[in-house]
Amino acid sequence: MSPATELIHSAQMFLQSNFPLLQIQLTDILDIAILSFIIYKLLWMLRKTSSGRLMWGVLILMTAMFVSSYVLSLTATSWLLDKVVQWGLLVLVVLFQPEIRRFLERMGSGRLGIVFASSKEAGQDMETAITQTAEAYTDLSRDKVGALMVFERQNLLDDVIKTGTELDCSVSSELLKNIFWNKAPLHDGAVIVREGRIVGAGCMLPLSGNVNLSRDLGMRHRAGIGMSEHSDAVVVIVSEETGSISAAVGGMLKRHLAPETLERLLRNELLNDKQEEKKGSQLPLVGLLMGGSRKEGDRL
Repeated sequence: MSPATELIHSAQMFLQSNFPLLQIQLTDILDIAILSFIIYKLLWMLRKTSSGRLMWGVLILMTAMFVSSYVLSLTATSWLLDKVVQWGLLVLVVLFQPEIRRFLERMGSGRLGIVFASSKEAGQDMETAITQTAEAYTDLSRDKVGALMVFERQNLLDDVIKTGTELDCSVSSELLKNIFWNKAPLHDGAVIVREGRIVGAGCMLPLSGNVNLSRDLGMRHRAGIGMSEHSDAVVVIVSEETGSISAAVGGMLKRHLAPETLERLLRNELLNDKQEEKKGSQLPLVGLLMGGSRKEGDRL
């Protein structure tokens, strides 16, 4: 018998001798450990999408049902909430359809480990992506070649990626200059970067609905601002008319950036996020459900 098995057996005998009502077996401990791990990873996945907020809303609904039924005895409210819960399973399937589909696709493709494993190379890939992007934007700005790149953060952009051509390749300066070359088939759309890798090109972005934007801004800038309004992504732009480099974060546009300033901005926005996410893995499950909070000071 191995030392680990002996330790578990000793702990089991101790519990049974001191707490006779607790009949804990080795399989029970393993069952609880597996279930806890799966629940934790699922909550961590939901934290990275807008579905995490939906899950938080579901928990609030369940709490309201408990209070109305067993604490305040509100008959009408309890009846209404009971009807809502009866359809709850169907509603959850509809709300979490993208996550369920992505999970099943990865499981069917034999990449189930990707669902639960956190990529150790993501930080290194992002570091390389930032360096290569700054290098490419230096040349694109000098040659006045339009460019539009979206760096995905917490909010997944699967719907946006589907509007273009799906890719899976590392970010390199030469590749970016080839994609945005004005005679290339994908130069009109946006490049989507996820975890330091290009996952889409030629993608269509939503335009900003802000009527107070300067008339000098073209469609590329309006699309970049619109994308930053609809998600927490960082969008970097090169103007085809002036060669000016801009960045959009949280619906705010910072213009006329030097390549060095762009690289520093990307490092602050993207690499700091990785460090905060790593620290956030130590938060309790309630914090994961709430999805954390981004400091307002991080926005431009």
